[in-house]
Amino acid sequence: MNLDFISLQPEAFGLDISDRCLRIAKLKKKRRFLELTSWGEIKIKSGIIEKGEIKDEARLVELIKEGLAKLKGKKLKTKYVVASLPERESFFQVIQMPIMKKEELKTAVLFEAENYIPFSIEEVYLDFQIVPPFRNHLDHLDVLIAALPKTTIDSYLSCLKKAGLIPLALEVESQSISRALIKDGVTPFPIAIIDFGRSRTTFIIFSGYSLRFTSSIAISSQELTQSIAQNLKIDLAEAEKLKLKYGLKAPRRTEKAKKVSKAMLPALTKLTEQVQKYINYYHTHNKHEHLSREDRKIKKILLCGRGANLKGLTDFLSQELKISVELGNPWVNILPSPLKEVPRLPFKESLGYTTALGLALRGTRRNVK
Repeated sequence: MNLDFISLQPEAFGLDISDRCLRIAKLKKKRRFLELTSWGEIKIKSGIIEKGEIKDEARLVELIKEGLAKLKGKKLKTKYVVASLPERESFFQVIQMPIMKKEELKTAVLFEAENYIPFSIEEVYLDFQIVPPFRNHLDHLDVLIAALPKTTIDSYLSCLKKAGLIPLALEVESQSISRALIKDGVTPFPIAIIDFGRSRTTFIIFSGYSLRFTSSIAISSQELTQSIAQNLKIDLAEAEKLKLKYGLKAPRRTEKAKKVSKAMLPALTKLTEQVQKYINYYHTHNKHEHLSREDRKIKKILLCGRGANLKGLTDFLSQELKISVELGNPWVNILPSPLKEVPRLPFKESLGYTTALGLALRGTRRNVK
């Protein structure tokens, strides 16, 4: 499933653009599956992109070129790219529409979307897709609409083109993450995904064949590091080392390990409270699911993002939310089971590449919707 703001045909690589990092991934078909041929990442200093808004286009263009020049694996032979758009700027909503012809639906959706989108319709790029029901024949159409401000998309397009790239498609991070983690793009019950990144956390709900809910949470992996640094009165570099070493579940609970865990607890508690709030909201507003009452409940949470590697995080979230929590597998639609990683890109590191791999998957397909 995919909402394209721009759609062409050639094979492309994936480019994940976030506030603090660029990640690139290129996949190639290998018999029945795929293989990772090129990948790499480059850090972005503060001030270049803030909360998804590009503040310094010239510097971002330089970083994109630098990232492409320093890739691991094979050199890219294509200029076509599938790039990410910032989650916090996007709007998604499943709406109901009468059954009608496709050419009529486009006009009707544009008219109906004005009742849902918190922006002026003239100020956004709007796209939509029909969501097929997982069960039951419907007497109406469920339609997923997506909107982003024109200024945001135009800014990302400008940077890509100045870097010498040709955009094949642009899509919001939650679409790419779902494509990477949801096996074959379908699930019989709602699955929540938490992308625990360095600068922010994205919360996603996917059910049936489609996204159902997305939101951006301000709490991040970097905030945990800052809390450790402040509480233990150490610099950020040392705090990051202690966070990775001890996490929430060290083999031996030394006094230092307890202090590290205690320092992170307030931020993680805020995270679980926000996630629980979204889950409760979803459970009371999932009228478009067309599933049995029992199947409408979220039964699993998948973690991704580099921050998902925090020791003890899955157990902590599972205990607090009373839902099964496990690490997502960004290779589930790429490699044959039960493989979970490729040479030179360990599984823990690949969790940070989830969005890039989802974008790269889009780049290997034709007419994917």
